[in-house]
Amino acid sequence: MEAVILILGLLFVAFMALGVYVSVKVIGAAKRGVDRTITQARRTVEETTLRAKSYGQVGVAGELAQLRLSLRTSMRATQEALQAGVAEDASLSESLGLFERLSVHGRELDDELKRLEREPDRATVASLLPGLKQRTERITHSAQSLRWAARDRARQFADDDLAALNTQIDVEAGALRHWTVEEPSAGAGAGAGAGAGADGRGGERARGARAGEEGPEALTSRDPRAQTGYPWQKAVRPETTN
Repeated sequence: MEAVILILGLLFVAFMALGVYVSVKVIGAAKRGVDRTITQARRTVEETTLRAKSYGQVGVAGELAQLRLSLRTSMRATQEALQAGVAEDASLSESLGLFERLSVHGRELDDELKRLEREPDRATVASLLPGLKQRTERITHSAQSLRWAARDRARQFADDDLAALNTQIDVEAGALRHWTVEEPSAGAGAGAGAGAGADGRGGERARGARAGEEGPEALTSRDPRAQTGYPWQKAVRPETTN
């Protein structure tokens, strides 16, 4: 009885631990989903605001917004392209590592541009714009190089696979049309068969003519019991009188 109670207690503890583990996992997944949704919503709002500033404002504020929008758009497109490609091509993992290092510089530049948007000294910000533009162009150019290299690699793999598939389909189509190669031999066989049939009929007519020349059979007929129907049957012996 004590063993049964001990087993039941262990099962109860195991179920409780499993329930706590599942609850923690579900809460963690829900929290990550909420954080992801909040991050995406914040990013969408911020990019919409930057787009409105870049088109609606002139001067230093508009140029800073345009630099931030260009930087963020290029970095996000490259990140999505590399993360989507690394699942099918493991060699892109090194490119993804290089992009992570580039992202550090991109985030630093974005934070600096964001601080300068709130800077009241517009003259100083205007003097910094040429250097900021150069840094933005360098980062976006590197991101663009990684992005298009990954896309060109994926397209080249797709072209190679399509070429191999076309070759296999051509071979299969040729195998399915095998009768086009065998038609002459089939015609020759039919001609040979027709010739053989004509020769056979000619031989039969010749044998019939020879039989007519030999004349009628003798009046003494053969014993029907002595005739054999097949080569493997023995001939019937004639009866003897005692």
